[in-house]
This record gives sequence, structure tokens and C-alpha cells, in this order.
Amino acid sequence: MAFGLYIHVPYCTVRCGYCDFNTYVLGSSDALATYQEALERELELATARLEAQGLLPDDGVSTIFVGGGTPSILGGEGLAQILAAVRHTMKIAPGAEVTTEANPETTSPEFFSTIRAHGFTRVSLGMQSVAPHVLRVLDRRHTPGRSLDAAREALEAGFEHVNLDLIYATPGETDDDVRRSVECALETGIDHLSAYSLIVEEGAALNRKIAHGELPRPSEEVMADRYEIVSDLAEQAGLHWYEVSNFAKPGGECLHNMGYWRSEPWWGAGPGAHSFVGKRRWMNEKLPVRYAARVSAGELPVKSDEVLSDEDRYVEEVMLRLRLAEGIRRDVVKESGQAQIDRYVDAGLLEVEGDRVHVSMEGRLHADGIAADILFID
Repeated sequence: MAFGLYIHVPYCTVRCGYCDFNTYVLGSSDALATYQEALERELELATARLEAQGLLPDDGVSTIFVGGGTPSILGGEGLAQILAAVRHTMKIAPGAEVTTEANPETTSPEFFSTIRAHGFTRVSLGMQSVAPHVLRVLDRRHTPGRSLDAAREALEAGFEHVNLDLIYATPGETDDDVRRSVECALETGIDHLSAYSLIVEEGAALNRKIAHGELPRPSEEVMADRYEIVSDLAEQAGLHWYEVSNFAKPGGECLHNMGYWRSEPWWGAGPGAHSFVGKRRWMNEKLPVRYAARVSAGELPVKSDEVLSDEDRYVEEVMLRLRLAEGIRRDVVKESGQAQIDRYVDAGLLEVEGDRVHVSMEGRLHADGIAADILFID
């Protein structure tokens, strides 16, 4: 059984204007020490809980993803310490995929060599764009070329799997900006590219600028055009889409994220992290101080949880699997959704291969809406 572990590092050096994640600007190194101590304690508590329930595979977790925030703010040795704690508690299965996100400005050749030597197998770097004016709108502090240099440094350190994250449809961005960003990313030799349309979250600083008329809100038509640019260039370079927003060379797919989309179990450790085990989903305390206080008291830091019904699980399976190139088995879809599938096949938005249904190129632009229609969700 595949079992994933997500570890959330909630700290950044600065907070980007488009970000609405559970992140905090780091005030002192003491906060990092407190965080790491609390994280290790949660891993101990989580291991005891999972083993008591017979839910942890004997050989350990098969994927690990350290996300944030800015995990690389911990430095190579700090990330190595986290991995050592996982080995001591949950254990790491042979051949496991071990990923960390990283901000290009907090990396170096030494950083990549250190984490590679300690067992990390994959790196995901925030790039966003190579256009300086786009980075300014996003409040990103790295220089346009730094993310490209970081990707090359990771490859030179021995990482076979390196991802660059792009954001498209930022106010003020042009088609040429997107095209150049994708071309520069692919020229580094990476085997994975993620590209997300800008989502202007309500609590983000960027939303306030758009609401006040300082910046235009991206249109759906622009988002669709930019996505097609990204997809065409990635496919030409041999990176094939396997999820609507993700492209990889064969074997470069992110197995941890595939676990999410396939509804496989994972434990989320750290402030605000989400978990999904069995039919239960829960979220940890978001504030690092409250999180640390609860785990130091010997309790799991659960803030809220829910038990998913069979209908909840069905809805999620359709919504998530229709975003994948592998699609969904047609016989999984209830009879009430079969007519909608036929309608979208006739319209060229869905394609049928054997016993599976998946979105077409045009269908990718409407995947969530197609799934909602099949499920009769308004």
C-alpha cells in the first residue's frame, strides 16, 4: 500500500503578494528550532497512532514531500535532520521518492549536494517567470535567472528529478513573457514542469490591488491561451501532461502528488498540514505556537476533522481523476453521469480509451466543470 508523508514548513523570508498559504515571515532562528522540535514530536505521536491502528506500511512511507512556506530556509542540514527524524519514526521505504520545495534565493550548490547526500531524490523550485515585471507584481524577490541557475545546480548535484514551478496570467504579463519563461525553464534540462494560472485568493495582498483597480483581473480567455502556450512547448520538449497543470518526461512524474489525485492515504505533519487516512480527513493547528504547545503536551495537534461518506469519496474521485491523463474508469461513474460523459465525448472534450475516460486537450481547460457536470454539482 502506498502511503505518503507531507511535511509543512510554515516560514518564509518574505511573504509573496499572491500567497494565501499558511505561512509566516521568519522572525528568528529560535522559531525554526522550536518548529523542528515540535515536528519531530508529532512524527513520534503519528507513528504510534498509525502503528496502533495497523495503518503504517511495515517498510515505511513510500513518498515524502517537504513543502511550505520555504523548506530551504532550514538549510541543507536542517532538511537532513527532518529526514533523519522520519527514518527514526515512520521509516522510509526502499526506493521512496523524497521531495523538497525550495526558493531559488535560499539554495546553493552546497545546499543541493547536502540534501542529495542525505536521501532527497527530487527538488521543486519556485520560478514563476523570467520576466522582471511579472516577478515584481508577484512580489517575488529572486532575480529572473536565479531559478534557472538553481535548477542547473540541482542537476549537477545528481538530482535526476527537478521541477520548476511557473505561474501564468499575471496582470501585465504577455504571451511572449510566458513563452520565454517556458523556453528558459526547458533549456535547463529539467524533467518536470508545473504551470498554474494565477489564482487571486481573497486574503492575498494582490487581491486588494486588483479590487482597488491598481491591476487588471486576468480573464479566463487569457488563461486558456497561456495554458495552450505552456502545453505546446512542454510537449515539444518531450514533457507530456499527466495532470492538467503538470508535465513530465517519462518517469519524472511526482509520485507524491499522484497519491493525492488517486486518493491514496497520507499523513500531513506541521502547522496547518492536512491528512487523509481511511475515510478521515483532518487539519492541524495553523499557528506554529499553538501547534508546538499541543505536541509538546503529548497530543496530536488536530484543529478540525471530518469523516467522509461514500458519496464524498465518490465526488472527490471523479473530480481528481478527471484531471489526470490516465482519467477514470468509466464503470466507476454512476449511471446518472453516463449521459454527460457521452455528451462531452461527442463535443470532443472527453475521449474514451478502452474502459477509461479522460479529457482531451480542449477538455483540460474545462476539467473541473466537466467533472462537476457529471456529478450534477451546480
